[in-house]
Formats: sequence, C-alpha cells, structure tokens
Amino acid sequence: MWFFSRKGASGFSSSSTAEEVTQGIDGTGLTAIVTGASSGIGAETTRVLALRGVHVIMGVRNMAAANKVKEAIVKEIPTAKVDAMELDLSSMESINNAGVAGPYMISADNIEMLFATNHLGHFLLTNLLLETMKKTVQESSREGRIVNVSSDAHRFTYRGGILFDKINDKSALMVLSELNGPKETMLFSPSDMNMPRSSEYSLPSYNRVFAYGQSKLANVLHANELTRLFKEDGVDITANSLHPGAIVTNFFRHSSIVSGLVNMVGRYIMKNVHQGAATTCYVALNPQVKGMSGQYFSDSNIANASSHAKDPELAKKLWEFSMNLISG
Repeated sequence: MWFFSRKGASGFSSSSTAEEVTQGIDGTGLTAIVTGASSGIGAETTRVLALRGVHVIMGVRNMAAANKVKEAIVKEIPTAKVDAMELDLSSMESINNAGVAGPYMISADNIEMLFATNHLGHFLLTNLLLETMKKTVQESSREGRIVNVSSDAHRFTYRGGILFDKINDKSALMVLSELNGPKETMLFSPSDMNMPRSSEYSLPSYNRVFAYGQSKLANVLHANELTRLFKEDGVDITANSLHPGAIVTNFFRHSSIVSGLVNMVGRYIMKNVHQGAATTCYVALNPQVKGMSGQYFSDSNIANASSHAKDPELAKKLWEFSMNLISG
C-alpha cells in the first residue's frame, strides 16, 4: 500500500509498521497504559509495546474483548506482561475508580459525549497519573512520555476552535425518522457509531464532524499545555500528539455499498492496523523522540498542526475549562 509514500527525516514513512519503528528497542522496565486497547490500532499498539518488553495495562470498556487480545498476545509472546483494566473514558466515576465519533449524546457526567470521551476522560486519567509519573521519573531517571492520539480531523472544528460556552448545546438538534432507505455513503455510518436506526442528527448549532474535530483539537492542545507546565516544573516528562492515519478497517466496514470497493482499493491508499499503530509506538518508544515535547506527529515524523492547535492561549483556556469540569 501507499505506493507514493516516502521516508521523512526520521527514516520512516506512512508505510512503516509499528514493529519497524521500534525495531531493536528494549522497553524492559517501562509501563504503558493504552486506552482503547481491545481492538484495532490500540490492540496492535499493545502487542508491539509488549513485544519490546514494556508492561502494558489495557484500559478498556469491553473486558471480554480485552482478555481475548491479551490471550492472543501472550500466546505469541510468552514473556509479555499485559494486564487489562476496565475503564470507561466517558465516565469520570469509572476513571476515578480505575475515540468515539457519533451523534449528539450526553455522558453520565452531563457532558457532550465526544468531548467527554475523546478529551475529558483522557485529561482526568492523565491528571490522576501525573504524581505517580513524576515520582517514577525521579526514581528511575528515565523520561516519561504522554502520547495523545489525535487526528487530522482536529483541523475541522468550530470557529474559534473550542465552544467553551456551548459544549452541551443541542438547541438545533432534530431527530430524523427511521433510515429505511439505502445507507448513505458518509465518513461515519450509523453502524460504525453503534447508532440506532432512528438516530439524532443536527442542524448548524451541533455538527458531529465539528464536534469530533473539536475533541481531537483538544487532544493536541492538552499535550501542548502539559509541555508548558512540565517545562515550568523542570519535570522530565514529554507530551506529544499525533495523527495515526486513515485506517482501512475504520471506514465503511458495515456499508454494503462501498465495503467491497474499500477492501479492494483500501490496501493501496490507506493504512492497515500494523501501519496505523506505527506513529503511536514511535512517539512512545523510539529514542529519536527523546526530549521532544509539544510536537504533532504523523507517519512517524514531525508534522504541522493547525493554527488553533498551536495557540498557547487556547491551550491554557482549555486546561482551566477542563479542570473546572473534572472538579465540579
């Protein structure tokens, strides 16, 4: 696939796999928490990090699926250290006790679902782990790394980037009747998002594409603000964000109209899971990234994020806004 890909400054490209970008790296003694690890690129990230000797804790909602992934990894890699922990990133209660894309929904904490799951859940989890990370870094003298999986979708968001005053706005929401006709061709089909056939769509006030982009922009801003704070504190922890790429298994997989075409053509123009997990594993483990923080990566190379993503005042405002939400 990716016939037109070419290697960047790192020596890797869009066709590089997670195993290739971590080849020869010994992660023994490191511990990584991987969210969304029960399938797709999350499962592959878990497998490859475990292959390199990292103790991986899978943070998942579906424990049955996670245990199957764990069993498969241990069967392939008998020395693998993998644990599964139930974790629902849309629920602050779940996170305290322990990448979705869809229509308008409210989380258990009364926060718009995409923002709650894709940003706020990770924000809270990171905050709860920070003191432990700082202590571990000091005791081990090894750099700590926080890796936020964002998306190039962060470029497509609301005017101003983040709707701080309208995170839960649904004033223009409408409900369409049963979708009984042929399924339309779109980036996220109802089946992809586990939507009921009678589903909520939105008018201009709530736009699911912009809402998703907003949550992914928040991932980049979160990493950037962490970078500023770590530098102020003199802590040896880095925070970066990344775009994993377009993964063939994530698109139209339930659409009878286009799935055949995607399966046939996708391998040439999109990434498989081994390639999709590459940038995450690269940023998490590769020594080339040592000391780098506040960067946005794509195809295992430094890439250019949007102007909103590089706005330090927006990052600071998001931090304060998020702290207020998790403290409330």
